[in-house]
Amino acid sequence: MGALTNLDLFIVGVVVAATLVLGASVYFSDRQSISNKMFLGFSLVTASWGVINYLSYQFSNPTLTIWLLRGILFFAVFQSLFLYEFFSAFPSKTRTFSSRHKFLLLPLVGVAALLTLTPYVFIGIIGTVEPGQVAVVQKGPGLIIFAIIAIGLVSRALYMLLQAFRDSRGSARRAIAIIFSGTAITFVLIITFNFVIATIFTNPRFVPLGALFVFPFVAFTSYAILREHLFNIKVATTASLVFLLSVASFGEIIFSDTLPLVLFRTSVFVLVLVFGINLIRGVLREVEQREKIEKLAKELEETNHRQETLIHFIGHEVKSFLTKDVGALSVLAEGDFGALSTTGESFVEDALAQAREGVRSVTSILQAANLKRGTVAYHRAPFDLMTVVKTSFAAAQGAAKEKGLVFTLSIDQRVEPYTITGDADQLREHVFRNLIENAIAYTLKGSVAVALGKNDAGAIVFAVKDTGVGITDEDKRRLFTEGGHGKDSLKVNAHSTGYGLYIAKQIVDAHGGTVRAESEGAGKGSTFVVTLPSSRV
Repeated sequence: MGALTNLDLFIVGVVVAATLVLGASVYFSDRQSISNKMFLGFSLVTASWGVINYLSYQFSNPTLTIWLLRGILFFAVFQSLFLYEFFSAFPSKTRTFSSRHKFLLLPLVGVAALLTLTPYVFIGIIGTVEPGQVAVVQKGPGLIIFAIIAIGLVSRALYMLLQAFRDSRGSARRAIAIIFSGTAITFVLIITFNFVIATIFTNPRFVPLGALFVFPFVAFTSYAILREHLFNIKVATTASLVFLLSVASFGEIIFSDTLPLVLFRTSVFVLVLVFGINLIRGVLREVEQREKIEKLAKELEETNHRQETLIHFIGHEVKSFLTKDVGALSVLAEGDFGALSTTGESFVEDALAQAREGVRSVTSILQAANLKRGTVAYHRAPFDLMTVVKTSFAAAQGAAKEKGLVFTLSIDQRVEPYTITGDADQLREHVFRNLIENAIAYTLKGSVAVALGKNDAGAIVFAVKDTGVGITDEDKRRLFTEGGHGKDSLKVNAHSTGYGLYIAKQIVDAHGGTVRAESEGAGKGSTFVVTLPSSRV
């Protein structure tokens, strides 16, 4: 085949590639949008129409030719329908279909489409059929119904796009104006040359230009997308490259001189188009994910700002109120305003304990926030860890006795001293005291055993073993995380904030140590082990 003979095929290939790339790019940019779905449908039907239009004058068989000519009108009906559906929804992403649309318009379109495949529209071929020449057909009365439906839908579609133009502003208005221009040019050309002149005046010489007439719609729509930045530049660039590769692969068909070579290069073109569309889909997904990440990052930044504001309020207002309450209740409990009755004394002591618990909870939340921001200052100095553990143990004896627990402390005297360099206050309040009090809080009966010793490497090992509620595998994953409550922890300890173990781990990590939890499961107790490097004496 020569280059001149295949020029119309090349035009068809270019338009089909451009239509499919454009349709896929629009659809995959938002697959939930009804406008995008209708545009994809229009693109697929238009590409099919272009191919059938080309094939309609390539054969000498009259039967095959008449069916291809009927196929042109068949696809033209659905081309008009999808154009109408697209413009009736554009630029909205959703649309509600009325009963008249479902039960009147769609059945009429279906009947008109089926009618085009019957002799009521094209009765038969007049004269002979020559390959490369458009056949002259004998027209039937059904052609009038086709014309009313197809031209009516196109006219209505353009009218609705004008309404959208009137109601829009800014970049959307400019984009609609460009798309309207391309659409109007395309369908004026198709209706004039491929229908009126070819069918009514029986002059089919312009039928081979059908695919070319689609080009204004594709070109103007693509220009609107690029000019108004309706797509991410990365997506637009990818779509352009896919289109150029498709055209380049299809261009080789022009210089094919045998049928097998034409078929082979056509297959290459189809593969390039399919893989290219998948590439566009992947790029769109990547862009969508990046936009989601950027949105989440912005929301996270805003949330962090609100959290810091809240923490600032808690630190300066709530804690201040609770501290004043503790001070006032302490004065009453100590009898500075006179002796209280037995009932009053009990009430004040309970209120004082609750207020102190509130202060501790607020302090834990503020401490966790400061650790997260990295604003905690450690006052490091050598100190005796054994003294700190003994102090923490003594402070918890009252709570253990009140619950009737066996509460023991075991210190391996053989490996003294237990000297460590670090912040003694932070370790005492937020690590050792917290772990011991947790063990007592989550042990309903039995014992809590505190132990201090060293391992074979000379590191200091602190352990708290209890016979309490134990830890499930599910809860183990949440331990030492910010706000990480166990599944049923609040049922046992209503005052748990979920920050204690998180704070303990952060402080132990800052001292170059480790903390871990061991348990055989629910109801089987637990052991918390802290390992810290000892200082050389």
